[in-house]
Amino acid sequence: MIRSAYTWLFNRLIVRSDPERAHDLGVGAIAAAGSFAPARRALRATLGHLDGSCAPRRVVGSRSTPLMIGPRRLRGRLGLAAGMDKDAEAVLGLDALGFAFVEVGTITPRPQPGNERPRLWRLVDERGIRNRMGFNNEGAGAAAVRLRDLRRTRAGRGAVVGANIGKNKTTPANRAPADYEYCARLLSPWVDFVVVNVSSPNTPGLRDLQSADLLRPILLAARRGCLDGAPDREVPLFVKIAPDLSDEEIIEVVALTRELGLAGVVATNTTIDHDLGPGGVSGEPLFERALEVVRLVALHLADEQLLIGTGGISTPRDAQRMLDAGADLVEGFSAFIYQGPSWPGEVNRALARR
Repeated sequence: MIRSAYTWLFNRLIVRSDPERAHDLGVGAIAAAGSFAPARRALRATLGHLDGSCAPRRVVGSRSTPLMIGPRRLRGRLGLAAGMDKDAEAVLGLDALGFAFVEVGTITPRPQPGNERPRLWRLVDERGIRNRMGFNNEGAGAAAVRLRDLRRTRAGRGAVVGANIGKNKTTPANRAPADYEYCARLLSPWVDFVVVNVSSPNTPGLRDLQSADLLRPILLAARRGCLDGAPDREVPLFVKIAPDLSDEEIIEVVALTRELGLAGVVATNTTIDHDLGPGGVSGEPLFERALEVVRLVALHLADEQLLIGTGGISTPRDAQRMLDAGADLVEGFSAFIYQGPSWPGEVNRALARR
């Protein structure tokens, strides 16, 4: 019933609205619901309920263990990809809707407005999204305060939250490590994991930082930031890669994560392999390439590392295909826009039954 109502609303009203305005209103509504305990309980009971007795597990070597990010045990395999909750405003509402974890951001050291509008388009027929947002966010300081306040509440401590971090547009490549170190230091005390984003196509030159020689100092700097910010624990550190890298480049990045002992890889970001104009495409058009990248990364990661697969997952079957390709966890975003608030709980419950 809720899915049908959302589909009616999307097809008749939402699809006619400005995409970025609709996004902001949606995040605001989820944040408002999450800030009110009775509303959170209602959302969890009707949409986001997950059976704790069916919590996912993974096999490392010959041992079956609970599926965890660091010390946090997960209630499901599907989380929210970065890009929706850019400033960590709606974590409690998203958690109540049934996402097993929430990746906020991308967060940069200083606030920045992003690229000029329009910068977000729906690809309705293809069930995709094109964006050239450009890391619009309020900056690491504001996000750290919001996450600190979140963790001071019982509900906030219960949510599994990651921070996706990037560099400011005006920061030259040779100073990029300092941006990542700063973000990691400010945010690591309040999050369960950190994701280094060097794969967005909407910050000039950012994707060039995926080469192993340039990526190494960034990952080392992010690790220093995590150690300085949270010296009492090891904050899992991931790197998010683009689907447009060659297979050889992907293998090099994965080898670097193994060498440096990173927690794992997030694969993939949006693709520039399209002819629709500037920006990256996400959603269903990305799925098959994302699946190929996940399969390749899985072959080269160490057993103890985690692989988070994302890119075009729309149905439980899509998510299961990503898991079968070697992902331990999956993330979604575009399908949430098209299918509505019941989607994350439905997918996580379906995966728990498989």
